Amino acid sequence: MSQRDSDNSDRARTASRAQASGRASFGAFVRKPVERAAASPGTGAAEMRAESAESWPDDAVEVGAIVDAYGLKGWVKVAAHADAGRGGDALLSAKRWWLMKGHERSSAPALQAKIHSDSIVAHLGGTADRDAALALRGTRVYICRSDFPALEADEFYWVDLLGLDVVNLTGVALGKVADMIDNGAHSVLRIEYPAIGKDGKPATGERLIPFVGVYVKTVDQAARQIVVDWEADY
Repeated sequence: MSQRDSDNSDRARTASRAQASGRASFGAFVRKPVERAAASPGTGAAEMRAESAESWPDDAVEVGAIVDAYGLKGWVKVAAHADAGRGGDALLSAKRWWLMKGHERSSAPALQAKIHSDSIVAHLGGTADRDAALALRGTRVYICRSDFPALEADEFYWVDLLGLDVVNLTGVALGKVADMIDNGAHSVLRIEYPAIGKDGKPATGERLIPFVGVYVKTVDQAARQIVVDWEADY
């Protein structure tokens, strides 16, 4: 099976940013984003609203953070966990953003969103001026997984690979995907498995397998399994 993650992975700084936040990046793929026009008046709630843990979507995935205001009319600048145009498309296409700052949760309709330089800028409902936009600095941005753009058959979001069982061609269990790493050339599966430490106590072992077609043979998300051409003693 062709794996195109060598062309479709986040950059190294993106991966480290996602890991630093304790969240996995939501992945990357090649697609030319299309700027979405502003919503017409009267098409729905256009204001920011408070949310609670109970109203928070079960499939919310952290995709970036608001780092600054942009312009004078309430636009915000977002540092996406996946670089703009390489997975940041979810921020451009989602109709509603879910926001968390400290312990406070809210959500807002994304009225407009577009790529600007190496970031994404957006106008959210309820932010009418620069002061309102500045107040959102440090806010973590989440998007519902169901709002992510569809991928081709051999493309994958990183978040969908986490937790999958990994077995080799002879059926030997190699562990579970704990994380994804970008080494600059392609994505790498970081797999954890039960092991015994030098002190004889239970420990966690680690395997790193490049996410490329020569090693990764099938990814069955329904069965939650990845089959690889990789020996247990590598």
